[in-house]
Order: sequence, then structure tokens, then C-alpha cells
Amino acid sequence: MSRVRLATRTAACLLFALLAACTSTGPMTTADPAQSTLAQPAPVTPDVGWPQTFAAVQAAWLFEDQKTFADAVPRRDPAQIEAAFAAAHARPGFDLRAFVDAHFVLPTSPPDTPVDPQPTLRAHIDALWPLLTRPRPAPLPHDSLLPLPHAYVVPGGRFREIYYWDSYFTMRGLVESGETAASRAMLDNFAQLIDDWGHVPNGNRSYYLSRSQPPFFSHMVMLEARDDPALAVRYLPQLRREHGYWMDGAERLAPGEAARRVVRLANGRLLNRYWDDRDVPRPESFEQDRQTASATTSRPAAEVWRDLRAGAESGWDFSSRWLDDPMRLDTIRTTTIVPVDLNSLLYHLESTIATACEQARDADCAHRYKAMADARAEAIARHLWHADGYYADYDLRTGQPRAQLTAAALFPLHAGIASPERAHRTADAVRRQLLRPGGLVTTAIDSGQQWDAPNVWAPLQWIAVDGLRRYGEHALARDIARGFIGNVQTVFERERKLVEKYDADGALQGGGGGEYPLQDGFGWSNGVTLALLALYPELERSPIETD
Repeated sequence: MSRVRLATRTAACLLFALLAACTSTGPMTTADPAQSTLAQPAPVTPDVGWPQTFAAVQAAWLFEDQKTFADAVPRRDPAQIEAAFAAAHARPGFDLRAFVDAHFVLPTSPPDTPVDPQPTLRAHIDALWPLLTRPRPAPLPHDSLLPLPHAYVVPGGRFREIYYWDSYFTMRGLVESGETAASRAMLDNFAQLIDDWGHVPNGNRSYYLSRSQPPFFSHMVMLEARDDPALAVRYLPQLRREHGYWMDGAERLAPGEAARRVVRLANGRLLNRYWDDRDVPRPESFEQDRQTASATTSRPAAEVWRDLRAGAESGWDFSSRWLDDPMRLDTIRTTTIVPVDLNSLLYHLESTIATACEQARDADCAHRYKAMADARAEAIARHLWHADGYYADYDLRTGQPRAQLTAAALFPLHAGIASPERAHRTADAVRRQLLRPGGLVTTAIDSGQQWDAPNVWAPLQWIAVDGLRRYGEHALARDIARGFIGNVQTVFERERKLVEKYDADGALQGGGGGEYPLQDGFGWSNGVTLALLALYPELERSPIETD
């Protein structure tokens, strides 16, 4: 017990020193950012609401997955629990696990997703959707879960809540399965999150409110507008509000300054980066983040934590894409990088708003957002193109595109803003460096991080295939789809499940790396698989025998 008591005191003392957020951004001058764009007061996060207890439990690794206690719900007022912990934890024989069991409701283990044997992969996915659907949440007092108006589809495994960019790809699968009401309910949940909080958080948890994820809301709207092109007008207030969240502080920036998610380059061009409004360890990865920051003596811990959180906002948590040293997570520099995928998505958001404003007969709005979209496309072309022949992220410290080719290079093709010549050069680079037998790897570097080789991830397969087809690169698009579908099909036939990521190097198995074990389900793998089979039905294998 002495080890637990020592960890308790150490972690609690450290946490109290970390609760205040800072605005450090790296080498650029930082303007005074707005503190919050929340539409209502933010609920208390676990690390703030019961900090001594929380730090002690996480430091003791009481649960293998740090997200478990982040999702626990106090049985009574947190202040009373903190007082009880302060009075009891130093006593001889104090049992930390017994204290937690007495004072918190722990989340239940994720349910299995057994599906009766189905003859095809497609049929298996259709049967899986109900098992991944959760009823409209009714959070308990002091719960980290945020309310939503409709039932929703979770990714699977340890993920008990809705996630932002995952859900767009899940929605594509729901539509292919004919579950159109479920897809529309997902969109309305995200619209409600924007109404409630001023943005779409990473997921519907209080501890996710300080960041978002890749902004796919406009793509969700256009997916639902497939039979009604004017549908975007209905969601125009939420589209504009999300844009305001990403652009908060832009009007106050001088050249060379950055604020929150906006950067103004030295030539005055506006682009965006990933960011998190807090600079403390993530509650769901509390000890991992503390250990990462402790591995370096050259940087303040708060700076490392901010960059880890910004990496989580990117959805690529984590990748050598964000690292100075691809083998050292403590060299993460997410906030000093202008990502090509983020800015391509924001181009789509601005273009969608412009079109919706035109449909609403608001000419001034349409002109303003079209001008923003055009300026962003020009800035991407000027600053996010590498001379070796592919789209790349921009490094604010060097003032140059970063050399690493990643699967994010295909986002300008997906957005339709690449020139034909650059689209074909990017396709050539991707074919040479990122195409593997099991699909398109995220990067060519095997760092041990889950968003690096040899892993392939479903959302990036869809972005690549869709973007390449847009520019007539049909052979490469089909090669990517064939490799990924073959990978998914082989694992399914052997293990009767879909997983969140796959190994691309011919092993034909689930991927590795990351902060938690490989998860089953899996929302975006299901969705992208169905979307790709709709494009390439000949890739679906013959029905298999079922018992």
C-alpha cells in the first residue's frame, strides 16, 4: 500500500500545479486568444472536479485503461468524496480500490458484438449496426457524458460515446445499409453539440470539450443532402458557428501571429492548425501523458501536454507526422504544424457555407465565404506543396513544407482543389511510397505509433480513393480499395469481426501500436468497407458457408 500512497501524494501535488491552461504556441508570436466559445458553462472534468482522488487512481494504474476512471461517475457530491479521500488516504491499510468502488459508479465493460453467422461481409456489417447503437444518453449528476437528443452509433470496443470524425465514415456505411434514419439522427446529434457547446467536441464527454477533431460536419451535411441539395440551408447556423470556432481570433492576428486554431503567416495568409484549450494531461491518458512529458528536460511539461492534446484533436494520435524525432513521442510539435488535411476540410466547410448562403439568397454571406474558400485554396497551393511533388504540412518554425509524405497529401484531391498536374504527381508519390498489399499506409515510417506504418486506417482509404477517382487516377484508387477490402475480408473470415485498424504489409491482421489494445466493432471500418464495395462490387468475395 505504501506505493499507492506515495503515488497518490505525488500525483495530487503535480495535478494542482497543472490545472491552469496557458497559451504557449511555440515560435510564433501569440495574440490574446478568446478563452472559450462554449455556448454554456462547461461541465467539470474529472481531473478538476475530484483532482486528488483522480490523480491518485490514475497514478496507481488502478485500471489497465486510464479511460475507465475518466468515465466513472461519483456517487455523491465530488467535494464530499475529495474530503473523504483527504481524510482517509494516509491512514494505514487504506484500500484505494475499495474507496473507488464505494464512491464511484464504474463504467461497464464494453459489450461483445456477437453476430449470428452471416454469408457475406456486407450482411455481417448490416447485422452489426444495432449492436453498436446506444440509446439517447441521460447522464447522471457529475457524469462526464454529455447529453444528446438521439440514439447514436459508437465506434466499438472501449469507446462508449460518439466521436466526431469517426462518425462521418460510420454514416456513409449506415446510408449504404439503408439505415438512413440513423444517419440523419447522427447529423442532428452533431448539430445539437454545436448548438450546446459552440463546436463539435472530440466526443460527447466533458473532458473532450477543450478540443474538436477533423471538421467533417459539412461533409455530413452534404451526405444527408444527397437527395435534397438545399438541405444545407437548414444547417447553415451550425455550419457558420463551427467555422467561427475554428477561426476564433483571426481578425486580431497580425502577420506572424497565432491564436488558438488560427495562424496568420508572414505574408498575411490565414490557415489553421490543431490546438487544445488546455495544457494538462488528458484525463483518458493521464499517466501516459505524464510519462511522455517527463521524458524530456528541454521543454516545459505544459507545452508537451498541449501538443499531445492537439495531436488528439488531429485524430492522428499519434504519428511521426507530428514528431521532430520519429521515435520519440516527447518531441511532438503539433501546434507548430499547419496540416494539409485540416485546411482542405475547412475549404470544404467554407465552400458549403457559401453555397448554402447562395441558396438562402444571402448574397453578401455567399460572397464572403466564397472569398475565404478561394483564399484558403490559394494558400494551400502556395504553402502546402512540397517541391518533391506532393502536398505536405507546413512547419511554422522553418517557414517551409515538411518533407514527410503522409496520406494527408490526398485531402486536397478529395476537396477538389488540386490542379490536375499536382494531383497526378501526388498520386505518383503515394503509389511509390505509401501503397502496400493491404491498402494505403498513413506514413512510410514504422515508429511504433499507431498512425504510422504498417497500419492502414479506414477513413484514409476512403479519402484517397474518392480523391484519386476525382482526378482520373482510377487504377491507383482501385488498387487501394482492393488491398484494403482484401485485408478486411481476410480478417473477417478468420476472426468473424472488423477492427479499427489493419496491418498493411501482407500479415492480414489487425494493426498494432497506440495507447490501448486493438478494438473491435468497428464503426468507420464498417462504413468505409460498405462505401468501397458500393464503388467496386466485384471486390466482394463469394458467400461463405455458415453453420
